[in-house]
Amino acid sequence: MKEIVVATKNAGKVAELAAALAPLQIAVKSVSDYGAIEEPEETGTTFTDNALLKARYYAQATGRACLADDSGLEADGLGGEPGVYSARFAGPGATDRANNEKLLAELNARPGAARTARFRCVLAFCDTNGQVLTADGTCEGIIIEEGQGSGGFGYDPLFFMPEYRKTLAEMTVAEKNAVSHRGRAVQVMVKQLAGYFS
Repeated sequence: MKEIVVATKNAGKVAELAAALAPLQIAVKSVSDYGAIEEPEETGTTFTDNALLKARYYAQATGRACLADDSGLEADGLGGEPGVYSARFAGPGATDRANNEKLLAELNARPGAARTARFRCVLAFCDTNGQVLTADGTCEGIIIEEGQGSGGFGYDPLFFMPEYRKTLAEMTVAEKNAVSHRGRAVQVMVKQLAGYFS
């Protein structure tokens, strides 16, 4: 069976990608399945830079085709922050809770600041021969003042999508995959991978 390694140890992200890639009938593995691989330093200044860096690094480290993503939140009231620093907004190794608290504190410290925001995702696929595919997606929403919902991960409980009257954390995995930044990037990537694997 064809196999792709997803360049993350985040179980939520692996589950989302596995569900989205299911139509391709590909075995989806996590880098955790390959032992203690040291994480690469994300030195890129854009989501594309970091996604490509991770895809190439883990393809070499595992000897398997690899799918990596770099994604984050761009809050308009914070000039596009946290952006590529979303996972470590509250510092290295920050928890989702710490990042969410910092986001709210920064927005609340700027009365009248716009609470509009978007999630942006870039997916990069790299095989063991160095062939690369990329796809990106965005979704627009509003940062609410208190988290709602217990699903998802990261900033999902604070990211409200008015047209659906829900936060990403209140959606089922299927609902989220249909409308999220990662879901939209995956839809583009699935089409590319279908061609690649055929």
